[in-house]
Amino acid sequence: MTAHLLEDKIKDYAITSALDQENVLQELIQQYVLASLSRAGFFSVEGAVFHGGTCLRIVYGMNRFSEDLDFFLKQPNPDFAWRRYLGPILRDAAGEGFRFSVPDGSREKGAVKKALIRAESVSLVPPLDLPFERDVRKLIKVKLEIDTNPPAGSSYETRYVSFPLTAALTSQTLESGFGMKLAALLARSYTKGRDWYDFLWYVNKKTVPHLELLRNALEQQDPWAGETLSVDSEWVVGMLRNKIIEIDWEAVRRDVRRFLPLREQETLQLWDRDFFLYHLGVFAQNLSP
Repeated sequence: MTAHLLEDKIKDYAITSALDQENVLQELIQQYVLASLSRAGFFSVEGAVFHGGTCLRIVYGMNRFSEDLDFFLKQPNPDFAWRRYLGPILRDAAGEGFRFSVPDGSREKGAVKKALIRAESVSLVPPLDLPFERDVRKLIKVKLEIDTNPPAGSSYETRYVSFPLTAALTSQTLESGFGMKLAALLARSYTKGRDWYDFLWYVNKKTVPHLELLRNALEQQDPWAGETLSVDSEWVVGMLRNKIIEIDWEAVRRDVRRFLPLREQETLQLWDRDFFLYHLGVFAQNLSP
């Protein structure tokens, strides 16, 4: 990858702040990692599925940035190990002029297995011409997570990305993604602003979630782990309404702000209880047959 080609890609983002620039650089590193995983058979042979916020951003065009690369396996496999894919990622990065490393911190035990990719440098020779000055010693980290025992019921599809090269990915469909996002909204023990941004995004796209997948996901985690739930439209809307009423929306706005382009951050002024109750009403209408 030449500096010229990478600079052209960076210009596509119309960066307006140093924070935007840092988010863009991280996203480009994420895309290098995705392309390497695709080339190594992660999707086609391993049976991995891309999902979560970064998937919505890179594959489906959502406007917020995201930190992690999240995946799950089509079929449970407790023997999955990230180490078989980390070597190809490092070699591909070196071939593109980057220096990646894998610090200690991988977690290969448990159902959700994690690894960390660290970009030691995003400088090339000649150096990148960036809109904002940046300390070249600053590290960019990309966390990889994969659920090796996911809830049953997801659907998925083949999608393609074109940077840094054309690569095929298996991604979770929007309907299944919304089901999993609702599970996160309802089951998390803390409030994550990005979850609520994604909720608005799905609602505005009139996405109808897979409720069976939502139920399966909730039955795997606290506070409903081991229970048998009856999850229908009325139950989901009622549970979300309870969440919306009790949330500290100022804290939610603070959490999501740094993941939004500068031009979109003004919209956060609208985020309060009434704003989300209104969109909950739209969501309920979308669920109606």
